[in-house]
Amino acid sequence: MRRSDSRQALIDKIDCSVKQGQISAGSVNTAYLSAGEGLPVIFLHGAGAGAVTWYPSIGAVSKSYHVIAPDIVGYGESDKPDAPYDRAYFSKWLNEFLSALNISKAHVVGLSQGGAIALQFALENPDMIDKLVLVDAGGLGARLPFASFLGMLWLNIFPSSLANRFYSRFILFNPDSRDPNHGQYSVEVIKKTGGKNAFQQGRGAAVSTISDNLLRQIKKDTLIIWGENDQLFAIEHGEAAAKAMPNARLCRIPCAGHLPLMDQPEIFNAILLEFLNENILAKVENMPNKSSRPTR
Repeated sequence: MRRSDSRQALIDKIDCSVKQGQISAGSVNTAYLSAGEGLPVIFLHGAGAGAVTWYPSIGAVSKSYHVIAPDIVGYGESDKPDAPYDRAYFSKWLNEFLSALNISKAHVVGLSQGGAIALQFALENPDMIDKLVLVDAGGLGARLPFASFLGMLWLNIFPSSLANRFYSRFILFNPDSRDPNHGQYSVEVIKKTGGKNAFQQGRGAAVSTISDNLLRQIKKDTLIIWGENDQLFAIEHGEAAAKAMPNARLCRIPCAGHLPLMDQPEIFNAILLEFLNENILAKVENMPNKSSRPTR
């Protein structure tokens, strides 16, 4: 396959019309996917591939919301500059990205390292977040199991299909649940010019542990989703965060690893949409005439 084919194959798999755009977020040329209309929902992928990581969820969520999934700086088709790649750097980029799109407030959904970025953004820009969703999020516990860490090192230092297959065993409950184009594209991105910058220059700073004192400062309505079989970030990190954050709750997904949106896409999408829709349903239920109330 040519280098662009695996990414396009994932976009083609999304069950809706997807627009591909580019915009300058500060000095960073940022690629993004956009679908649907309504209130904006920002999807932040983890440390690998890019926005197409969300291929199992963009279609479902875009039926009710305007989904915007950027290739985070350092990943996908976005610029990969020399930079610190710590949470502050990513948060600044996200602020500039949303400002460039004239988005003043949005729901933010962050996966893995994207969850850590979302947490930092919530601390620095609370008025720009409506609801917060953390999916097997980084920043809630720093130590990785040795085998998982080894797989991450192998993939990021010597990217290959073999390294990807090895690492897949630790990020998925069932490696066959992930479209093979996603693994292929993950390898392609690392091989791009600057594709190793985020890993080598960031050195894990983006997912270093955020203290409970800081977590307690995040007052946004928060849903923490975790795959019960995550071999990268233990579910105990999610449980502890749900206790520390004032308005957070934890939802566990069985038979799912670090990427529950791929292991259990229907369950994941239903949980996410129910949480995002809660206020809308509550408003309808409180209306005098409930004859047209939607069923749950």
